[in-house]
Amino acid sequence: MEILYSDEHIVVCAKPVGILSQGDEKGSENMISLLSKELSSDIYPVHRLDRNTGGVMVYAKNAKAAAKISAVIENKDEFLKEYLAVVEGIPENEGEFKDLLYKSARDNKAYVVKKARKGVKEAFLSYKLKETSRKDEKPLSLILVRLFTGRFHQIRVQFASRKMPLAGDGKYGSKDNGCSVALWSHRIAFRHPFSGEKMDFISYPGNEYPWDLFDSIKPM
Repeated sequence: MEILYSDEHIVVCAKPVGILSQGDEKGSENMISLLSKELSSDIYPVHRLDRNTGGVMVYAKNAKAAAKISAVIENKDEFLKEYLAVVEGIPENEGEFKDLLYKSARDNKAYVVKKARKGVKEAFLSYKLKETSRKDEKPLSLILVRLFTGRFHQIRVQFASRKMPLAGDGKYGSKDNGCSVALWSHRIAFRHPFSGEKMDFISYPGNEYPWDLFDSIKPM
C-alpha cells in the first residue's frame, strides 16, 4: 500500500488489488484497518473500489471531513475519476458511452437495458484509446476512461455490452484467465475540503500482465 498524501483531514493512497476498500462482516483484511494501523488514526470511507480493482483512493480522517468529501464526490463536476483498463478488441480512438444499467441482486451483475424502470440508472463515461497490443494474435487495447457516473460495474458492463470485455473479466465475457480484471483507478482530482487547494493524484498498475504489454502507462 502506497500513501500518496496525508494531513489531519484526509489520506490519499493506492489500494492494492485483492484488498477490500471497506470492511465486511467476515472481518477480511481491508483498507480501513490497514490505514488505521499505518497512520494511527480513525479512517472514514467516502467512496469504494471493487476488491479486484486497485489504484488511487481518498479516505477521511474525521467525520466532518468525510461529510465534506462525500458531498464533493456526489458532484461529478468537482471530483474527477479516471481509470485505466485493458479491453479485448480495438475501440475507436475516443468516444462516449451512455446507457441505462440495471443491477441484478440475483447474480450480482449489471446489465445494459433499453427502457427505464425501477432500479435502472443512467451511466455515462468517455474514453480515449492510448495504445494497442496483441496476445496470441488477439488484439488488446489500453484505454483511459473518465467516469461521469459511478454505477455498479459500470466500466466493465458498458464495454462488455459492445463486445469489448475487460481482460480477465470472466463475469462479463472475457475468455482471458491470465489476470484479474484489468481495471485500475488511475487518477482522482478534487479541491481539499478545508483549504480549497487543488488536489490531483495519479497511480499506475504494476508491471504484470496485461499492463506489461503497454509502454504508455509508465511514468516519465
